[in-house]
Amino acid sequence: MVRHSMRIVGAVLAVVSLAGSGLLWRSFGAAPPQAQAQVRPPGPPAVVVARPVTREIVERREFAGRFEPSAAVEIRARVSGHLQTITFSDGDLVQAGQLLFTIDPRPFRAALAEARAQLASAAAQVELADLELSRAEQLVSTSAASRATLDQRRQQKKAADAARALAEASVNRAEIDLGFTEVRAPFTGRVSNRRLDVGALVTDGAMLTTLVALDPVYFVFDISEQDMLAYQEAARQGTLPVLNGRQIPVEARAQGNGDWPHRGVIDFVDNRIEAGAGTIRARARISNAEGLVTPGQFGRVRLPFSGSYQAMLVPEAALLTDQADRVVLTVDAEGTVRSSRVTLGPRQPDGTRIVRSGIGPDDRVIVNGLLRARPGQKVTAQPAEGEARAAAPGAAPRTGS
Repeated sequence: MVRHSMRIVGAVLAVVSLAGSGLLWRSFGAAPPQAQAQVRPPGPPAVVVARPVTREIVERREFAGRFEPSAAVEIRARVSGHLQTITFSDGDLVQAGQLLFTIDPRPFRAALAEARAQLASAAAQVELADLELSRAEQLVSTSAASRATLDQRRQQKKAADAARALAEASVNRAEIDLGFTEVRAPFTGRVSNRRLDVGALVTDGAMLTTLVALDPVYFVFDISEQDMLAYQEAARQGTLPVLNGRQIPVEARAQGNGDWPHRGVIDFVDNRIEAGAGTIRARARISNAEGLVTPGQFGRVRLPFSGSYQAMLVPEAALLTDQADRVVLTVDAEGTVRSSRVTLGPRQPDGTRIVRSGIGPDDRVIVNGLLRARPGQKVTAQPAEGEARAAAPGAAPRTGS
């Protein structure tokens, strides 16, 4: 009887224990072990896909370089004397022909007056020689004077003419020296600071200041041999003008510019490739009417490297690196991830990259969720938000979140 009662109590305790364990699993939000065994495994990971964008573009390549003045001179004195006036402020924008310095002109005016007096004297000697020569010719015709006298008068006339020519040259030189006492700007530009002050003794050839032209400015840059050959190939196909034709439009920007505000054309390409660097020097003439560019600034220039054509583009975020190759991951109709090796062109300002080969316009490229995708793996492909709008010409593709 006692043994039967103990069996009943044990059965009751077992039931209570099972019920309590079930309540404990539910209190922690988990299913009992029997229920956990019935949970399904997770499905394929979700990725965002988009088809490549196709639009008409012109390929451009960028080069770094430096802005330089289109003209730059050292303004030096060409006569000696005391500096009398300075008619500009340091750093002024001056016009062509504007007076900058005056060297004391009084000694040069005196020299000019002396030269003119000598010229007047020489002219009088020429008149006297003419009269004597004419008289001698008459006397010889009547045998009143000898032939030697006529020859002498002719030589005196030639000497008088030479003396007058010398006096005229002296006058011209004195006028030039007097003109050099006024130092004027040879072209429009920005002047530097003065090197001498009023009252200083200026010697012939002394540095006074410098002047640079601001409009236009030059942009000097180097083109690699590989880029030059690529451009020449496009020129041979007729899609671009010849590199040495100097009519190639360019866009330039200084450091800090987000866009390309400056326009110009290439006006010079050097005649050889530098052997050590493997580059050729080129120069673009850039309009700078507003004076936004200061000579000496670093910047970048870009020029077309192709004609207009339909290009296929994918976001930069969709590109992966596989050793030396660039690849994109695509999703086929069965939802399997495929790795496609692609040949790329230049990157574009909107964050996309030209794809020359490796994928087609109907391929679904993974643009988000690359870390969750592996080649050969099954995934759940979700179209990128706004993919239809991104495919419109001139619009940038959206890669989703």
